[in-house]
Amino acid sequence: MTVLQPVPSRSLQARLTLFYATGVYVAGIVVLAIVILPLAGIRSTVPAHSPAPAAITGTGQGIGPHQLLVGTVVALVVLVPVSVAAGWFVAGRFLRPLRAITATAKAISAGNLDQRLDLGGPIDELTELGHILDDLFARLEASFTAQRHFVANASHELRTPLAGLRTLLEVALGDPDADADTLRAACREALALGGMQERLVTSLLALATSERGVTRWETVDLAHVVTGVLTSRRDQAAENGIDLAVHLTPAVTAGDPRLIESLTTNLIDNAVRHNHADGHIRITTETSGLRAAITVTNSGPVVPEDQLQRLFQPFQRLSADRNDHRGGHGLGLAIVNAVTEAHHATLTATARPQGGLSITVQFAPVPQPGQVQHPPAQLAAEKSRPKDQATGGRQQEHTNP
Repeated sequence: MTVLQPVPSRSLQARLTLFYATGVYVAGIVVLAIVILPLAGIRSTVPAHSPAPAAITGTGQGIGPHQLLVGTVVALVVLVPVSVAAGWFVAGRFLRPLRAITATAKAISAGNLDQRLDLGGPIDELTELGHILDDLFARLEASFTAQRHFVANASHELRTPLAGLRTLLEVALGDPDADADTLRAACREALALGGMQERLVTSLLALATSERGVTRWETVDLAHVVTGVLTSRRDQAAENGIDLAVHLTPAVTAGDPRLIESLTTNLIDNAVRHNHADGHIRITTETSGLRAAITVTNSGPVVPEDQLQRLFQPFQRLSADRNDHRGGHGLGLAIVNAVTEAHHATLTATARPQGGLSITVQFAPVPQPGQVQHPPAQLAAEKSRPKDQATGGRQQEHTNP
């Protein structure tokens, strides 16, 4: 459905032309008044013994009122087209960058986001606006590209268990000799595939909730959050032969309790999942300066330095096999990164030379009474610096010795 835009009764260039022409015309009238009024009182004199035809002449009339009137009318009539032409030219020159911005904005669409304004010429307010819009278009292009990749990856991840479930049911139904035990085994496998889909949908929902931002701010102690999460994770770590060392001290911050719990859960699950037998996990909560911090350090496979940034993107795993879901769907660290950004916190990830990762998240201190319940603006500014990004693998590792 095409929405008809209202046609402007008068273009901006016409309005600017009228404004400039009026200014030029008024200025012309003022100049004529300044020049002509003194001339109206000038009287010419002729010497008595000059070679003029008359013998003796006295003072004669200079420029008469009729001549002044005619000259003034002619000048004002000529000034009208001159002022309009000058106003139209100046308005056109002034609006040229705006026309370029309008034409490029109309040409840009979801499939054509690579166009840029590239306004040249002198640096002024309009070219500065053009540079800002170019940056906006670049961010939109990156956002649309990330969205397309996310949809494609999510579709692939959801299609894999669905295809497996369909194949399983077709085989079970097509076997004429299937007995009760065979059907029960097929049902158990179908439940496992359903559980895989449920975990994937839950992770997608957690990621979407984290990217939406913080809707409520409450006082949260990271030590209490870790204690609650470990209640259901200690047995899993013990079954995998992983030594779990916990050093918890009060670390109070402000944030959304559900999102912080999701961050902690994914940090610990990632450390348990990407580990090996006889490995170890060390979890620490502390207050560093005025900021509450949680650090999770684990053994595991060696993570190349150039792969560290990729792991914090959705559906990215260290293994190149996308059909191997034993290591998860690649959403855990993406959720950690999203929750960190939502709280304007600082995330530092370090690839350990002996294998595994060390991840530290530093939250803002609890605001004092009377302050607004959100992190200070300077923390958000710090987060925007490159050294504070979630993939700062070369930063100092915030762990206790």
